[in-house]
Order: sequence, then C-alpha cells, then structure tokens
Amino acid sequence: MDEGFRVTPWEVSGRVDYDRLIQEFGTSKIDSCLKERLQKNFGELHQYLRRDIFFSHRDLDIILTDFEEGKKFYLYTGRGPSGHTHLGHILPWIFTRYIQEKTGSVLLFQLTDDEKFYFKEEMTLEDTRKMAYENILDIIALGFQPDKTRIFLDTEYIKTLYPVAAKVAKKITFSTVKAVFGLENSNNIGEIFYTSLQSTPAFLPSVFEGRDTHVLIPCGIDQDPHFRVCRDVAPKLGYPKPALVHCKLFPSLMGAETKMSASLPETSIFTTDAPKVAKKKIMNAFTGGAVSVEEQRKHGGNPDVCSVFAYYQFMFEPDDAKLGERSTACRAGNVLCGECKQVLAERVIEFLKAHQEKREKARAILEKFVVRD
Repeated sequence: MDEGFRVTPWEVSGRVDYDRLIQEFGTSKIDSCLKERLQKNFGELHQYLRRDIFFSHRDLDIILTDFEEGKKFYLYTGRGPSGHTHLGHILPWIFTRYIQEKTGSVLLFQLTDDEKFYFKEEMTLEDTRKMAYENILDIIALGFQPDKTRIFLDTEYIKTLYPVAAKVAKKITFSTVKAVFGLENSNNIGEIFYTSLQSTPAFLPSVFEGRDTHVLIPCGIDQDPHFRVCRDVAPKLGYPKPALVHCKLFPSLMGAETKMSASLPETSIFTTDAPKVAKKKIMNAFTGGAVSVEEQRKHGGNPDVCSVFAYYQFMFEPDDAKLGERSTACRAGNVLCGECKQVLAERVIEFLKAHQEKREKARAILEKFVVRD
C-alpha cells in the first residue's frame, strides 16, 4: 500500500483511506440498500452500521439470504493473544455478539496462540497460551451465549483443525503467501504455513454439518488478506467461500488518523487498565482543539482529527443526535477539550469497572465456552 498508508494483518501505518482500501482489496461497500435489508431482518441497525464503522463486506448479501430462508450459518472471529485486550480488539467482538443475538448463530472463536509464537520472537508457547486464557475472560465478559459459542486455542484444538488445514495448505503456493503477505525467504516456515490454519474455521461448519454451510467473519479490515487466500482456496476444496464484514480500525489516543496499538500502551485503553491509568491516558490524548482557550472559543475545534471525539463515535456515545450535538458544539467553540476529556474519562471508567467485574466472574464459567480435542 503506497501513498501514505499501509494495511496488512501485522502492520497498519499512516492515515487509512477506507474508500481507497475498498478498491485496493476488492471488497464491497455496505450501502444503503444493504443497511435497509439488515434493519428489516434485525429490527434495528447497530450503531456501527449507522456510523459506517462496519463499512465493507464480502458476500454479506448471501448470509442475509440464508437468514431470510431459515438456513443456518455460523459466525467466526478470533484473536492473536500477544498481550492484554484493548478496546480496538473488542470492537468486532461487540458486533459479532450483536449478530449472534439477532440470528442465534453458533460462533467459532479462534485464539491463534501458534501465530503469535511464530511472529513474536520474544514469546514462548507458554506465554501465548497464558495470554490466550486472559483474552478469553474478555470474550466471555461481553455476553456471548455459552451454548452457541465455541472458543479454542489452535494448539489445543489441533486434532480437529489440522486435517482441514493440511488440505488448505496443499492448495496455497509459497509465491501466493509471499505476494499477499510480503513474506520473504527469511521468514520461518510457521509464518508461511499459518494462514492455512486461520482459514480452517471458515470450513469447519461444513464439516460439522455434513453439508455446505456459510460462515460470516466480522473482523478488522487489516485481516482481509488472510481471507482473500481462504476464499480463493474454498472452491478448490469444495467448500463455500466465507463471507466477511469489515470494521474500521479503532483510532489511537495519539490521533484519530492512527490505529490503536498494543505495542504502544499509552495509545490504547486496555480492558485491564485501572481507572486512574485510563483517566491519565485520556487526559493526555491528542485532540482537535486550538492552542488556547481563547482560540478554541473563537475558532472552534476539529472533531474529525480528535482522538477523544473518535472514542465517543466508536463506543461511548450511542445516541446519534447527542454525538452530532457534541460535534457541532466542538466546531462552534462551545465546548472545550478538557470538558470532553473529563466526560469521556468518566464513561470509560464506568465501562471498565463493569467489564472487569464480568471478567472476574468469567473465570468460573470459562469451561462452558472452551473446546479442546
């Protein structure tokens, strides 16, 4: 990706042009017709759809047709357990839960402990396994249905995964992997093989059901390259292509034009952050305000580049009218950045306290969710 931004499963840099990314990746925009159909089927339109946070798809229309015809489809999403969960990670999970609630679909949730072992030189398999179980607590805390949610680590579910992964691997050439992911001869062979394993849960529902079964994958747009390969392989193996719905990347606290990053803790709010830590990060966040109170009152601010406003937009102001009022007040200079930060900090702390309570309770019911061989 040139001209100022780059998007891969392992790196996002620069200001992402999402309209251009749709063209580059060859996906389709979630347009007004598709939104109307979603609202008709689900009775409401999630705020992530209303605000174009989930903005792109592959074959979402096929999934809706299945639902309208009473056919079963599965959900599939995942997490690479390299560290604690931040708000950017849970964004697609929240939307996945919404789809599960509206459709009653079974969710396969993959924890790619092997992937992070391959790609993170400093991490052992014991490290990635430990972090996977920490991440699972966050997944459960979001309210997924235990009878319809199967969470697994690759290394603990490998007997089920590997036969399909082997079939996938046989259909992917090294040249394809190098071209799609930018891998080189110096990459270890685990990194080269890995996309075969990430493809596998997209095909497992057809194996489980004994017939062609569609799968919908809610994920960040940066994960799409894995599933382009997966979709190319599907017909060669006699499986239906998985459908995808993509979300934008949760902005960093250092600027709404950059992605939240776990490798830069000060840019992110983690679900395990103490209230005072979260508040300090927010109060130090980049805003679209002027250099002084006087300038702010006179010329207003710019919510389009403001990290704080992005937090309201992505998670912390569900009311569209109130979000619009906040934007208008900012541009008119009727609200100062400090005020916005203070209110946001209170809302984030309220969310974290509630989530952390649920997270602790999740320890007692973890085994209801986890599947192993």
